[in-house]
Order: sequence, then C-alpha cells, then structure tokens
Amino acid sequence: MNKFVLDACAVLALLKGEQGMEIVKNTIESNARTYLHSVTLLEIYYNIAKELGIGSADLFLGQMRQSPIDIINEITDNTIKSAGYYKSKYKISLGDSFVLATAKEYNATILSSDHHEFDIIENSESINFLWIR
Repeated sequence: MNKFVLDACAVLALLKGEQGMEIVKNTIESNARTYLHSVTLLEIYYNIAKELGIGSADLFLGQMRQSPIDIINEITDNTIKSAGYYKSKYKISLGDSFVLATAKEYNATILSSDHHEFDIIENSESINFLWIR
C-alpha cells in the first residue's frame, strides 16, 4: 500500500484550488494511506484563522477530523529526535521538520510544493517526495 504525508502547502493548495490540488485530491481519495501530523494541522489552522478567521479555521478542523486522512497526534521520543535532527541540520521550520519525521517513521512519500525547504533534503536524505507543482 502506498503511504503519503501531507505538507501544509499541499493541503492549502487543495483548499484554495491552487495548481497541484488534483494530485492531492486524487491521493487522498485513492487507496493510499495519507498522514498529516497534528503539528502540520496546527500550521494550516493558523493560516486559515489568519486569512479567514477562527470560525473558518474551526470548520476546517472539524472537516479534517472527519476526512480519510490519518491525523497523527502522538509525539514519541523518536519523533522528537528525528524532527530535531532535520530542524538542526537543515534549518527548516518546525512544521516541516515534523513532516520529515512523520515520513521517516511511516516510510511514506511527502506531498509538497515547497522546493525551497525540501530540495536539498530530497538530494541528501532517503526520503521520497511527490511534487504537486
């Protein structure tokens, strides 16, 4: 079974109807397992609250809890070590470090459009990416 981890930009592309949204939509609707770490969910919630208000962010959160996406709420010691490694080595955002740690833990491919943060990691680490644009 294929497994994927969603980056915040992939979910936001889907919500905003941006380029790459079809790839995200098709992945979620396929038989693949799709994961989203709660730290990434917080990042998306914050963006929606900032742009559209808390009510819209709350609605989004409820919809995500009802979606087929597996929300990962647990932060284990291994997650902390892995996310900390990526954050310290590549000087990326905290959210992106959790995307990487989740992909490593679940042996999953990352869906993202964030080449700025992830291109160097794709070339240096054994983590797979599916670029939505």
